Amino acid sequence: MAITEDRSIRLTELVSCGGCAAKYSAALLQDLVGRFAPATDPDLLVGLAPSDDAAVYRIDDRQAIVFTLDFFPPIVDDPAAFGAIAATNALNDVFAMGGRPLLALSIASFPESLPASVLAAIFAAAAAKVSEAGGILAGGHTLREEEPKYGLAVVGTVSPDAVWTKAGAKPGDRLYLTKHLGTGLLVHGHKEGRVAGAGLEVAIAQMQVLNAKAADVIRPFEPSAVTDVTGFGLLGHAFEMASRSGVSLELHAGALPALAGALELAAAGVRTGGDSRNRDFAGAAVVVDGASEAQVALAYDPQTAGGLLVSLPRERAAGLEQAAAEAGLFLAPIGAVGAGAGIRLTA
Repeated sequence: MAITEDRSIRLTELVSCGGCAAKYSAALLQDLVGRFAPATDPDLLVGLAPSDDAAVYRIDDRQAIVFTLDFFPPIVDDPAAFGAIAATNALNDVFAMGGRPLLALSIASFPESLPASVLAAIFAAAAAKVSEAGGILAGGHTLREEEPKYGLAVVGTVSPDAVWTKAGAKPGDRLYLTKHLGTGLLVHGHKEGRVAGAGLEVAIAQMQVLNAKAADVIRPFEPSAVTDVTGFGLLGHAFEMASRSGVSLELHAGALPALAGALELAAAGVRTGGDSRNRDFAGAAVVVDGASEAQVALAYDPQTAGGLLVSLPRERAAGLEQAAAEAGLFLAPIGAVGAGAGIRLTA
């Protein structure tokens, strides 16, 4: 059915799945990436062997470029919120590598029937978010497609000796998370009529928060490993950190920060499509020790524009906590790194 200017637009009605929950399963993606022969260029500091939140290429001894792209179908109905969330999600990959955004290009596909005002709101909100991150939205590419999608390709910069990856966590490190969990549960719960508008607004607001401030606070403390928590859920991304680092992670279920209403939805049986895919990816490595099923579901819940998962040497933990408090940065201690392999989710 054609959409006209006088009809109220509900972007989420045009898609089967939105946000980071629309991503390929991590298990399938891992298999596909494993089929590529890794590049051997010594200046490719981070590529596919192993892959990370973004690629990093060294220009010289002082500077490297960080390059990433991310796009997905609408997770919310408001065009401006969708543009801001999609931009935030892409930009946050640069912050997860320790870098700072420089330049971005739009990746967009929309049905021709969408009013120009909707597209303009998406692009304007994304441009504002890129500017807030310290970068410039300098162009892009748009296709005609019935299911709308939007995101960014982002180039940033980082010092070659200050790149953050998932593969550096060490036994004894402390683990922190810089945002609450539960965006997938709340968005899905809203679609099912279980979440009021006010409850959803909290999730929408969090998904528009850049990880720039978190990265700035963390950077002086030289973390061992960092990744951002998005579509694979906390446990999926924790599994990547543990396996890439050759360590085990112990997460305290009671310490996992949840958005208001998220645990209640999980206890009521609400699940996104990404939940089962994330369990297929990481479940064999996860041991649940006393955590409730609602807490397990929260930990598997796919996040969009989620926070940073940080592994930090124990002797620097107190300093980071103090710096975060002084900066007004949300920072939740959620566990520790140990020897061995896998993940234990304890009560």
